[in-house]
Amino acid sequence: MFITLIADYGNGDPAFAEVTQRLLMALPKAQIHSLTVPAFSTLATGFWIAQLGLNPGPVERLIYHNCAPRQDDKQPRQDNEGEGLTYALLPNGVTVVGVNAGYSLSFIKKYAQRLHIVKVSRGGSQFRSRDVFPNAAAAIAQGDFSLLGEVLHPSNIPDPPSDRVAWIDGYGNIKTTIPADTVNLKPEEKVVVRVGDVVSDAVYSDGSFKVPEGTLAFAPGSSGWSMADGSKSVRWMELFLRGGNAWERFGRPRVNQFITRIG
Repeated sequence: MFITLIADYGNGDPAFAEVTQRLLMALPKAQIHSLTVPAFSTLATGFWIAQLGLNPGPVERLIYHNCAPRQDDKQPRQDNEGEGLTYALLPNGVTVVGVNAGYSLSFIKKYAQRLHIVKVSRGGSQFRSRDVFPNAAAAIAQGDFSLLGEVLHPSNIPDPPSDRVAWIDGYGNIKTTIPADTVNLKPEEKVVVRVGDVVSDAVYSDGSFKVPEGTLAFAPGSSGWSMADGSKSVRWMELFLRGGNAWERFGRPRVNQFITRIG
């Protein structure tokens, strides 16, 4: 089994090693890949759950995610209680187990064939993703559904926003949550884009490398997946500075910052 561990522990944080050890105790033959997202960024968590889960990969896959800002209740916490654990089954058989917080399930909610609450403690440890959740995730991944509780209705999960920074890749390209099919522009048409407090001219392109060196492109990017019934593909817009760094151009914006087309 191939396990993707998505969490906001931080780059190089030993927490990833601790959680990996617990998962391997229950699934000793698994291969585990860790992906860190910014602290408390349920948006980035949800984006990568969908990007990795809905695209091709090994037959036996588990996405185990933990980004739990504990923002579901503003009152003081008892026994370190936080958002509850959930299970989702994607159309390609990928199992998704993790905390239901913010936008974590937003990008997959309309694709999931099953969505359930998992009947495990919501408290008991400050580090629930190590001490409480791994055994439940492993049991579900191996076909034991005895811990599944009530159905989680997609209407109770927020829709993904359509105007945010979803991710900044290693080249400084800004992946957005703007669906490409909502953009009605012609190739080489000029646009003005605001990211956070910074405004820049850009050129719409149907392929990023079709713009000259030094030009900021607003183009359908490399991220996306197919609709559940295979009827069409979802693509997300990116801001790409050929020969440069779009992230630097826009003053190093953070994931979840607003993006606005103002011209």
